[in-house]
Amino acid sequence: MTKNSPAFPRKPGAHTEMVTMTTVGRLAGVSQVTVSRALSNPEKVSPETLKRIREAITLTGFVPNALAGALASRKSGLITALVPSITNIVYSSLLHGFSEIMRREGYQIMLSETGFDPADEEALIFTHLSRRPDGILLTGIHHTPEARRMLLSMGIPVIEIWDITETPVDCCVGFAHSATGQAVADFAMQAGYLRAATVSASDERALRRRKAFAERFAARSGTTVARIDYAEGPATLERGRQSLRDLIDQHQFAKGVVFCSSDQYAHGVLIEAQARGLRVPEDIAVIGFGDQDFAAHTAPALTTVRVDRDALGRAAANALLDRFRGAQDLASVIDVGFEIVRRISA
Repeated sequence: MTKNSPAFPRKPGAHTEMVTMTTVGRLAGVSQVTVSRALSNPEKVSPETLKRIREAITLTGFVPNALAGALASRKSGLITALVPSITNIVYSSLLHGFSEIMRREGYQIMLSETGFDPADEEALIFTHLSRRPDGILLTGIHHTPEARRMLLSMGIPVIEIWDITETPVDCCVGFAHSATGQAVADFAMQAGYLRAATVSASDERALRRRKAFAERFAARSGTTVARIDYAEGPATLERGRQSLRDLIDQHQFAKGVVFCSSDQYAHGVLIEAQARGLRVPEDIAVIGFGDQDFAAHTAPALTTVRVDRDALGRAAANALLDRFRGAQDLASVIDVGFEIVRRISA
């Protein structure tokens, strides 16, 4: 190889021309067509020629154009996933099971964070669909009309997770949030609590749980359920602590149960109760949502709602793969259910 060769290594920072299949072919002593054949159908190329081409690819650092192959096969090998928060363990843990199965089947995942604004999700759906993925994973079942139109027009499998509806775009995998709130209210009444309050984030699913809890508890107890809602921002221990202060100062809340939309809020309530010398669950009972890793290790251990996030992610992956394989009698609604985990806090 000489310094005039396109494949000759350059100094860092020096301008280089893009390495193409033609470059690889010249170095391997074959045509661009042979290089293309070696990449798409290596069994059709002699072992000796394939060896020279692979050596040339290694030497040049050539990266095959996956999109060009996708245009020929109409398959990109790409799955796109949209979640409200990448750092939220609820979403990251269910994505782990989903991604593990999809990668094992040869697919790559492109992930984006949408937040909780439907308009932001719509813009990202447009961007992701422009990459021509083979399938798309979305969080939730509520999307803008334009987003839904785009999803339907693409003709690719769409899996909506973390919620269920009788009218999914294609398939939804999750659980009923309203039923969760009702079940927690029934649990609280059966445990003997006569007063209740809610601490909730502003996302639509959390508000559905809060509303279902409040309506069921009020109907059964004949009392009004106090509420603290946060308009925006993540659930934090600070907000959890502040919510108990507000419940006590603004609602004179005592001797009741607080249902929180997340374990983070619930943990904050526990800390504030301890700081005030309140006994849990005798003076204040606390129920969280999510059964995060720390929930069993708070002081006292947190009663919460568990959803098997790993199983949910794997169910979503298998639903997507079933659609790729053309399986018959495909389910459009997969309900993974939930479980109330009773510990010391309530």
